[in-house]
Amino acid sequence: MRFNELKLEEDILDGLEAMNFRETTPVQEQTIPVVLEGRDIISCAQTGTGKTAAYVLPIINKLNKGIHPSDAINAIIMAPTRELAQQIDRQIEGFSYFLPVSAVAVYGGTDGTAWDLQRRGLEMGADIVVATPGRLLSHIKMGYVDLSRTSFFVLDEADRMLDMGFHDDIMTMFKQLPSSCQILMFSATMPPKIRKLAQTILKDPVEIEIAISRPPESITQTAYICYGKQKIHILRNLFRAKETHRAIVFSSSKQKVKEVATTLQQMKFNVAAMHSDLDQVRRDEVMREFKNGHIDILVATDVVARGIDITDITLVVNFDIPHDPEDYVHRIGRTARGTNNIGGLAVTFVGIEEQAGFKKIEDFLGKEIDKLSVDPSLGEVPPYEPEKNKGLRFKGQRNDRNKRQHRSGKDGQPQNKDTKEKRW
Repeated sequence: MRFNELKLEEDILDGLEAMNFRETTPVQEQTIPVVLEGRDIISCAQTGTGKTAAYVLPIINKLNKGIHPSDAINAIIMAPTRELAQQIDRQIEGFSYFLPVSAVAVYGGTDGTAWDLQRRGLEMGADIVVATPGRLLSHIKMGYVDLSRTSFFVLDEADRMLDMGFHDDIMTMFKQLPSSCQILMFSATMPPKIRKLAQTILKDPVEIEIAISRPPESITQTAYICYGKQKIHILRNLFRAKETHRAIVFSSSKQKVKEVATTLQQMKFNVAAMHSDLDQVRRDEVMREFKNGHIDILVATDVVARGIDITDITLVVNFDIPHDPEDYVHRIGRTARGTNNIGGLAVTFVGIEEQAGFKKIEDFLGKEIDKLSVDPSLGEVPPYEPEKNKGLRFKGQRNDRNKRQHRSGKDGQPQNKDTKEKRW
C-alpha cells in the first residue's frame, strides 16, 4: 500500500515524499488506520519494521488539525533508552517538516542547560514529548508537568522498558493521564508481563502482530563453535576476509567491549566502543561518526541494540551470546534494515559454556543455525554438545532476570541499567 492511499493530510504526504517514503510497511499499513480511528493498540512487531512511523504519522496527522490545546502536552512517546528517544525525535522532525507541530526530547545524560530546556518545554506545553521514563518522572516529581490533557500515550519497546525496571514509572505516569487518552503499546515480544500491562492500561485494544520476533529472511545467520580464547582471532580473520566497513560487534559485558575494541584498534582496524560508561556527549559523537562512515566497526553493549537506525550495516557479530533469544533478534536486526531487501550477515561466537544458551536461541528460532569451521591454525574446537554442557554457566549471564531492581540516578536513568553486564 502507498501512503497516499491512507487518510493522511497533504502536508504529511509532502513530508513523506520529500523523505522518499512512498510504500508502507505491513505494520504501518495495519496500524495507521486504527490509530486514526482513535482505538488503543497493542502491536507486536520486530525491530526494523517501521513501527515509529506507524504511530508518529497518525498522531501528527491529528495534531495538525489544530483542535488540541497549544499549552498542553498533547502526546507522550516513551522509549527505554536515550538512543532510541533521539532516533524517534529525529524521525518526528522529518515527518513534521511541513507542519506546525512542536516536539521536545526529554532524556538523561545531559547538563543543566538541557534540563532547563526540557523543563521549559514541559511547562509551556508541547505537541509531542519523547522521553525516557526515568527522566520524565524526575520532571514530574518537580511538580510542573501536567498530563491531565494528554491525548496520546505511546510505549515503544514496552518489553525492554519492563526488563529495565520501568513498570512502576510507567504506572505512575499512566495514573495521571485522562481516561480519554489514546494508548498505543509496541513490543517486539509478547511475554505474559506485557499482556498483563496491556490488560491494565488499554481500553478494548486492537491487537496487531507482525513477524513476531523472528529475524528477516534476508539475514544469513551463522555461528562458530569455539573456545573463548579463540574468539578474537576468529573475529580478526573474519574482518580481514570480508573487508567489512560497516559492522557491529555485540558483547553483553561493557568490560569485554572495551577489551575487544582495544584489541581491534591494535590490529589496525577502524573501530570505536559504545557502552554505558561513556557520557552522553561521547556516545553521540561515536554514533555520529559511525553513521557518517568515519568509523567502520562499532563494538557495543546491548544499550544500542534498539537505538541505532543505520540502513547499510552488513555484518553483526555476537562476540558472546546474548542473554535471551529476543535480544539475539534485536542484535542481528541491526543489519538488513527496512524494506530494501539488502541482505545482511549475522555471526555468533559460541563458547563451550554458551552452548546451552545458544541451543535455546535455535529452539526459539525453530531452526538450526549453520556452524562454520574454525581455521585449523587456531587449534582444536569443542564439539557442539549443548545438553552435555548445560551445567556450565556463561559468566555474563544473569542469575535471575526477575531480581533486577530499578534505581534511578541523577539523570533519571536506572543506575543499574548495565547490571547484566557486570558479571564477568
